[in-house]
Amino acid sequence: MTYSDPMTNIYTRDLPAALAFYGGLLGFEETFRAPSSETPDHVELRLDGVTVALSTAEAAARVHGIEAAPGTRGFQLVLWTDDVDAAYDELVTAGAPSVTPPRDSGNNNRNAVVTDPDGNLVELVMKRG
Repeated sequence: MTYSDPMTNIYTRDLPAALAFYGGLLGFEETFRAPSSETPDHVELRLDGVTVALSTAEAAARVHGIEAAPGTRGFQLVLWTDDVDAAYDELVTAGAPSVTPPRDSGNNNRNAVVTDPDGNLVELVMKRG
């Protein structure tokens, strides 16, 4: 058995807000929409070889028979950046709620944590010096 093309699916209550966050603020590029481009409930986006899908909680119930709970913090997306402080300031200024402001976190790393519009954790990290 062979596995390939891993993707993370992030459930959301507000697909347009999630698209604005991941696509607009974080720079993920949209690659796919379903069931239609006009009224999607699943959108895939890609950044540096990593694909994330944004799917509505309603789609999770309809397609998979599961009750998704966006924002329960059982998931954290980690993004490396060249300037954690600037990235954090940009996201917080744009309305992303802060969880942990920029700080030195060991292993010569600096990090910060914000949330997406549903409350899912997004960690920003960089190597210092």
